[in-house]
Amino acid sequence: MKHNKSEEIIKIFWVFIIASIIGYIYEMIVVLVQKGFFECRQGLIYGPFIPVYGIGAIVYYLFFNKIKTRNKLKIFLLSMILGGITEYLCSFVQEMVFGTISWDYTYLPFNINGRTSLLHCTYWGIAGIMYIMWIEPLIDKLSKISDKKITKLVTIIVAIFMLLNIIISCIAIYRQKQRLMNIEPKNEIDKFLDTYYPDEYLDKIYANKKNIAIINN
Repeated sequence: MKHNKSEEIIKIFWVFIIASIIGYIYEMIVVLVQKGFFECRQGLIYGPFIPVYGIGAIVYYLFFNKIKTRNKLKIFLLSMILGGITEYLCSFVQEMVFGTISWDYTYLPFNINGRTSLLHCTYWGIAGIMYIMWIEPLIDKLSKISDKKITKLVTIIVAIFMLLNIIISCIAIYRQKQRLMNIEPKNEIDKFLDTYYPDEYLDKIYANKKNIAIINN
């Protein structure tokens, strides 16, 4: 049973990684088409990852494994709902914890607090179909090698990197929020973050991020 659980965790982890990378590529293409130049749209400090896409793919994976349907219309409609909820919650948590937002759809009709919109829910619906057609087959192939030692070793190495990446990304952005609120560094970690992850560096990486933390003097 433990063996089966470990294989399932490996599959879920790689669903997250693959979708996060695909999301990064997609965002880069969208910016290139809309603005005519490349712009960094990373969701983490290191690597081509946008976690909201990875989280969305995990939701798809868990949900569609349960309902088993492969009817494209049902997949599209369910993906619209699941993706919209995921996008809304990710935006809400980001704003509450870090005082920032990475997207704002208030300029679009049928938006929900600017966190998601009918248009972007439609994109999520299309993404659900693409998931079933392309990513799911990759997962099936991965399941055949998930019990191999090399697969587990690579997964552990990448997982450690991603854990550290997520931790440093989160504390760096949180420290930036503190700087915007004029909070002086309280310890060596704060000083380290101020030195190696200053506002200019973070703003370059997260080019589409907006700081909305309220500064209280």
